[in-house]
Amino acid sequence: MAERVLITGGAGFVGRHLARRLLREGAEVVVVDDFSRGRAAAEPDDGQRRPHVVEHDLTRPIPHGLLPGNFDTVYHLAAVVGVRRANENPSHVLRTNVLATLNLLDWCRLTSPATLFLSSTSEVADGALRMGLAPFPSPENLPFVLPEPRAPRASYALSKTVSEALFLQCGSDFRIRIGRYHNIYGPQMGYSHVIPEFIERALSGADPFAIHGDAQTRAFCYIDDAVDATVGIVRLDTVDPIIVNIGNDREETKIRDLADRVLALAGGRPEIAVYDPPAGSPDRRLPELSELRRCIGYEPRVDLDAGLRATFDWYSRHRRTNTDRDGR
Repeated sequence: MAERVLITGGAGFVGRHLARRLLREGAEVVVVDDFSRGRAAAEPDDGQRRPHVVEHDLTRPIPHGLLPGNFDTVYHLAAVVGVRRANENPSHVLRTNVLATLNLLDWCRLTSPATLFLSSTSEVADGALRMGLAPFPSPENLPFVLPEPRAPRASYALSKTVSEALFLQCGSDFRIRIGRYHNIYGPQMGYSHVIPEFIERALSGADPFAIHGDAQTRAFCYIDDAVDATVGIVRLDTVDPIIVNIGNDREETKIRDLADRVLALAGGRPEIAVYDPPAGSPDRRLPELSELRRCIGYEPRVDLDAGLRATFDWYSRHRRTNTDRDGR
């Protein structure tokens, strides 16, 4: 029997790449999405097997019979993400992400899939780092700290921490897997993140070219490596809950250097305008991957130059005229 998989938020960035991988391996894939970010991302590539797509808003309970049959694995990726969205409407981020998790878990208790995966975030650890309560880079077993609970950006980290806690409380009912993604990038990731935002402005010939927080550093992980890690931890046989950081720890890169690489791909040499970093963003972010390596022997395969080239080429072929602001 083919593996039967449910992906919530499967029309989004990680969800689409994950679905493509699982379909290629012969799995039967069902995607649930509310298409709040548009339907274009749900369209399969030419020649690809198609997932079964169900439209539903997970802030409402999943109706009986909407998702018939048994599922081996549920990947819970559905969430409102992005710095801009958190800053503009934090209550929407918190409400949507927590309700989606609660409603999914209620459905899982009735249908009993074997394994549940939750996509979480590096921002869960950012508070402890900012307060000097953790080493850098940081392992997964940190205390959760919310230094500025009234800051709109805090809504995202809080929503993911609550979702993690809800998943872990179900540890005796399912095999629980939690992956904290660290700056995943690649084709089809939208426009409200730093790499596609830089690419769009470089292709548009922006001059001056604005950089917010040029000395901040990030370690970017190409989507194929993130999907490999995600599938790898889900397929582990152990019944114990697993929480791992997912990312690429080999190339910690300054945002200014990232901009220079993107501009080189575009062939532009604009004047650089440097501005303060986004409020609440950490000065450094680098995943600690010892646990992921211990679990599945993970090593990232795609370096930043190769990943940027693939991402740049995709966005060059799929131009748009309006971009969101920088988010990372």
